[in-house]
Amino acid sequence: MTLYSNDLVHQKNLQCTGFPAYLLLTLMLLLQVWRGSCHPQCLDYKPPFGPQQPLVFCTDYTKFGCCDLQKDEEISRKYDLIMENFDTLGSARCGKYISSILCQECSPYAAHLYDAEDANTQMRVLPGLCGDYCSDYWRDCRYTLSLLLEDKGNLQQFANLTAAIEEDRRRFCDFLELKDKQYCYPNVLTDAELNANLGLVREDSTGCLEVCLQEVANGLRNPVAMIHADDGSHRFFVAEQLGYVWVYLANGSRIDHPFLNLTKAVLTSRWTGDERGFLCIALHPRFTTVRKAYVYYSVSVKKEERIRISEFTLSDHDDNQLDHSSERMILEVVEPASNHNGGQLLFGHDGYLYIFIGDGGRAGDPFGKFGNSQNKSALLGKVLRIDIDNIDESTPYTIPSDNPFVGEQGARPEIYAYGVRNMWRCSIDRGDPATGAGRGRMFCGDVGQNKYEEIDLIVKGGNYGWRAKEGFSCYDRKLCQNSSLDDILPIFDYPHKLGKSVTGGYVYRGCEMPNLNGLYIFGDFMSGRLMSLKENEATGEWQYNEICMGRDQTCKFPKLINSYYRYIISFAEDEAGELYFLSTGVPSATARSGVIYKIVDPSRRAPPGKCSIKPRPVKIKGKLIHFYPREEFVVNKKPTTTPLPTTTTPKSTTTKKQTIRRPIIIRKPPMPTRQTKGKIARPQPTAAAERKTTQSEPIKTSLTTTVKPTAVQRGATIPVTTPSTGYRATIMTPVRSRISQTSICSTTSPKRYWGPPTHPARATSPPLNPPQSPSPTTFQSLTTTWAPYTSQTANKPPETPVSSTTLPKVRNEKLWPGAKSQSAGETNQVNKRPKGRGRGNKRGKGGRRLPSGSVRLVSADGMPDRGRVEIFIRGEWGTVCDDLFTRKAGTVVCRQLGFTTALTVMKRAALGEASSRVRILLDDVECEGEERSLLECKRSKVGKHNCSHEEDVGVICGYQT
Repeated sequence: MTLYSNDLVHQKNLQCTGFPAYLLLTLMLLLQVWRGSCHPQCLDYKPPFGPQQPLVFCTDYTKFGCCDLQKDEEISRKYDLIMENFDTLGSARCGKYISSILCQECSPYAAHLYDAEDANTQMRVLPGLCGDYCSDYWRDCRYTLSLLLEDKGNLQQFANLTAAIEEDRRRFCDFLELKDKQYCYPNVLTDAELNANLGLVREDSTGCLEVCLQEVANGLRNPVAMIHADDGSHRFFVAEQLGYVWVYLANGSRIDHPFLNLTKAVLTSRWTGDERGFLCIALHPRFTTVRKAYVYYSVSVKKEERIRISEFTLSDHDDNQLDHSSERMILEVVEPASNHNGGQLLFGHDGYLYIFIGDGGRAGDPFGKFGNSQNKSALLGKVLRIDIDNIDESTPYTIPSDNPFVGEQGARPEIYAYGVRNMWRCSIDRGDPATGAGRGRMFCGDVGQNKYEEIDLIVKGGNYGWRAKEGFSCYDRKLCQNSSLDDILPIFDYPHKLGKSVTGGYVYRGCEMPNLNGLYIFGDFMSGRLMSLKENEATGEWQYNEICMGRDQTCKFPKLINSYYRYIISFAEDEAGELYFLSTGVPSATARSGVIYKIVDPSRRAPPGKCSIKPRPVKIKGKLIHFYPREEFVVNKKPTTTPLPTTTTPKSTTTKKQTIRRPIIIRKPPMPTRQTKGKIARPQPTAAAERKTTQSEPIKTSLTTTVKPTAVQRGATIPVTTPSTGYRATIMTPVRSRISQTSICSTTSPKRYWGPPTHPARATSPPLNPPQSPSPTTFQSLTTTWAPYTSQTANKPPETPVSSTTLPKVRNEKLWPGAKSQSAGETNQVNKRPKGRGRGNKRGKGGRRLPSGSVRLVSADGMPDRGRVEIFIRGEWGTVCDDLFTRKAGTVVCRQLGFTTALTVMKRAALGEASSRVRILLDDVECEGEERSLLECKRSKVGKHNCSHEEDVGVICGYQT
């Protein structure tokens, strides 16, 4: 539905009622904000593009729009068919109207012209026209409307419609007019505001670049790295801090067995913020022939913490698994503290392996007179470069002859650059796809101490200043004033009010988002802020822009979302150069809340077909785990229906059984310009596009539109002569017609809140930029593993041990095949309550009764491993008071849910307070930790308590390592 300004403010009513001036001003500001929310979008729900070849017919959109040359030719053929019905006078008079209306499918604002931006409203069959233009069209060529409509649906239906409105200008323009004067045609072509930055990356009022995201993987435990093999398979490999590396195929499926499992060797813990663990993996640049991988991880050797770089060889029997017995240790460095472990491996374009090691930990690099970073006899606080190809059995690696400190007394020859603090995530620029500019540049994010985070360009022999400097500022003033420092300044730094732990990123060089080419995108782990730098090639300076999520309609494309989990761990690019980042809601090596997001520019895409890839087939041993996004905006509407100005029956709210309809094509009846000599063609069956739905198995309801028959005999034809346009039309009067629509299944997500990761509970983070809910917060629930009333089906296996939960949703919930949609009045519960007698959820899957003592976790953000404890007793769900409730009792709850332990117990309703309608069922619960349910623990009688919901207990569950 289009929001019209005259629907918001009626001047006459305002004057009569004495409407306050400030409210009028507020409404006008809201209208301006709404107008700013509209954005370029095509009828395929994707951004516009620049055609690879100039358009011949719809030339207004040859530089930027929604049509390629093939679509342009299709529109041109349709125009020619229509114009066959005109004589010379009619062609001269109406040709421009018809071509202009047809070409609006190519407009970059086609979705707005056709009311297609909102998936919950009907789409127009013709673009919205401005009032004056519509009046001119009605005056000059109103009888051509039936020709424009004849391939849009039921010919009889539209013939009856056009006959009813052609003689009434008001009704005619009510059907065609778009009330928004800024976006209607032809104003949309000339509006300065809409065309000023058309096709560029969208910015908000503060200059923040607006992007959208696509979820590509979830359920990961602190995903620290994502790489590709560059072998044509378009696989990507994801490493978890715990020590697993997983293989994902180009279609998003994950192989069920790990590429590498080092969990027994890796030193880490479940505590949030632990910097130790499996930190990076790199594949040999000639992986298809050399078949080797290199890893960087923390180990403990005789109670001494070290970082280890090792080599593994690909298995002879499985191309998706490393030979775990093939480990060859390349380098070990003792770590004096448990932080500042660095953790980056990169192969440069020169074929050498680059290793980025932290300064050893603690604060201020307190080791020795000048610190580790300035000490070239130590490997800590350095960028190393080694040769792992030209070796013999006696040496794990060799030194490239052009390393900058080869032959310098007291300096380690492995050092390529020094003076770094704790570089976290580095990348190498692929170079501009057309010119190659920038190729080989090495970007790194270096985590700061007290005030500044920085981005550096790594060069051979460079001194990056730590601990003398932090960013552009002095840290150790005595060292900073040393004239021999000769340090290289960062290309950018930012203060801790923007973030406290930089995560280095990539320069975008992919194909799908041409606007982003050359943009260095990075983030901050602590603040969750996404940022970008763009180089001014003339001056060499770098321009900073923050990146934010697209607002309102901007990200309402299929599969796109506009929120993410706060803790940005890493960035990555796939084999095609598309950009991703890895983040989590719980920065713990054991929490399955890690998600991988693909960055998408909603303002412009590449032309269709330009970026198509054909992944090389991969031989799979084992099973595939299919990917199901847990956050997705779903569009299930296609441009095939029309808002008819006729009486309609109310839309059915009952989900009907899916039926397969035979689509019908209406052949155009001949409309001769001088004499009518053809017959009316009967509708013939043909193939037609199916409507988009939330899954491959759509769930449909039907909307019936009844057109009353006129006094004319059924099937009779009425010749209508239109001398003003120079053609004669033949109209068929129908008795009735039906329009089938797809049901819209939508849910609303509650708000999410997050805080600093100072405690395992507070480390929980919802996606940034949470959507505003129009209704009070509804908690999502995590139920016991035997609770069978979830709407999941057998063809959607959960990836977590808990069978009936998903991560919190941001947009409309995606329905799995066979699942029932929620009605408009239902809340955003993960597990829908079945109808039945009595209180609460008594029955589960297959009608089984839930056992007393079943538990679930309820939280506002729907995290699977945490929430307020609720227990099922005597046919109802209720809460548990926190009096005497310990971690042992929490472990009883967590084990029921498929976890092994309770990481912590949250009291005083820290994970959410139940509403007054929910009863408090248990109090004074004391458990030993081995009980099967809380009912077996020492406790008060059911329903007896001396507490309120302000004391509802919550738990955070996890796994013992």
